[in-house]
Amino acid sequence: MENDPLDNLDRRILHLLQLDARGASDTDIADETDVTGTTIHNRIKQLEEQGIITGYNPELDYERAGYPMQVLFICSTDLSRRSEMAEEALEVRGVVNVREMLSGEENLHVEVVAESTSEVEESTDQLDALGLRIVSSNILAEEHIQPWNHFHQKFAGEDPDAAEEIGSSEE
Repeated sequence: MENDPLDNLDRRILHLLQLDARGASDTDIADETDVTGTTIHNRIKQLEEQGIITGYNPELDYERAGYPMQVLFICSTDLSRRSEMAEEALEVRGVVNVREMLSGEENLHVEVVAESTSEVEESTDQLDALGLRIVSSNILAEEHIQPWNHFHQKFAGEDPDAAEEIGSSEE
């Protein structure tokens, strides 16, 4: 892909960071990719500057942290106000995630965490006061997340016929 902003080394770095961004040092990633730690450091910096890496966020178990109520609100708003409403919804107490849907009636998905039902009701009232119409709500039982390892290429060592050698573009 000529317009692809990522090469195989970038893809491998992104995957390894998804697996363990906190524990993966430049040296660890360098060992996995057969390039220098300096190259890894420079590549990560470039990926951050390009806006491909937008942050490093911990995964939380809200229930263990004392917030046993996790509710997903499926909301509706005018498409022309969707982004504005998403930003406003982030200011509501307990909101930890807002997803904008491209189109359709159920175009904002708002995730709320709370200690009690009364706190969920408070968040509901605040979302309603913003002008969001809550279409439905569901208590989340469990969320399963995995790193995306489908960058449409093979990593070094997986395919002996791979044309691009990961370490060929040292910086």
